[in-house]
Amino acid sequence: MQIGGLKLANPVVTAPMAGVTDLPFRLLLKEQGCGLVCGEMVSAQALVYGNRNTLKLLMSDPRERPVSIQLFGADPEIMARAAGILATYPVDLIDINMGCPVPKVVKNGEGAALLKDLPRAARIVRAVVAEVDCPVTVKMRRGWAPGEEVAPELAALCADAGAAAIAVHGRFRDQFYSGQAEWGVIKRVKAAVDIPVIGNGDIFSAADALRMRAETGCDGVMLGRGILGNPWLVRETVAALTGVPVPPPPTVAERFALIRRHLAAQIAFCGEERGVKEMRKHLAWYLKGFPGAARARQRINEATDQAELRALLDAYEEELKTKSPSPAGPWQA
Repeated sequence: MQIGGLKLANPVVTAPMAGVTDLPFRLLLKEQGCGLVCGEMVSAQALVYGNRNTLKLLMSDPRERPVSIQLFGADPEIMARAAGILATYPVDLIDINMGCPVPKVVKNGEGAALLKDLPRAARIVRAVVAEVDCPVTVKMRRGWAPGEEVAPELAALCADAGAAAIAVHGRFRDQFYSGQAEWGVIKRVKAAVDIPVIGNGDIFSAADALRMRAETGCDGVMLGRGILGNPWLVRETVAALTGVPVPPPPTVAERFALIRRHLAAQIAFCGEERGVKEMRKHLAWYLKGFPGAARARQRINEATDQAELRALLDAYEEELKTKSPSPAGPWQA
């Protein structure tokens, strides 16, 4: 898939997710063969004012490239200034957030609030495109609320303003993540623009990705919640979309080996105390579906250092060797 002047190795993209797609996790996703990894969303205003925590979100590694960083904001001038700063970092694409549904974002006219102000949204895209040389993409939702679909119209405005690709999540803002994503809107956006369209929403298996592509004609697929605790979904989706045999699910041993590497990378990235805390949510996702997972999560959430956490993981892995995964779990022993 080609986005502007950037050629991707495959059409699999991972979604920017706050508190999830930090550098350690992105590197794991890249190991699985992801065509494009995306960092956490960054506040344009915070970036312009040099917020220290925001600058940490921009840390990158040559091994993860190409990488996209997403900006959110409501002021075209501030967004352009922030994009100019971002362009000085090793970033291959700049994505504009027009889909974040959380109240603290939309109350400031940012994220999904732009679905209700299409002229402003187009001005933001035009301002950012004029400021940087790298491709600029836009991620949007179907619309604000049922009966208010605007994605095809907004996508056309963004394309006219210079956007190089559009990612579409098939839910309204008011749905948050409830209900089912409506993939038909992806097909309608594809018909409205001549630039690549990336489909997003409810892809939890390689078969889902194939079905989305067949039903919508989208150029690429964006994996979001499906990769939580399951980065192997990336390699399975890449295989399916590139026409090679889909690899089997990871064994318990492979799964725990990656978990330990993730833990080590997380601690190296943000220190032991913070790293252990950050890993708690990931471990809850990694262990979902295994027998005794609830009890294991409780003990993990009480661990305060990496030695204690590693000992718990070792003990739980040994316990699992004598059991079979729950039928609800996607992993094999």
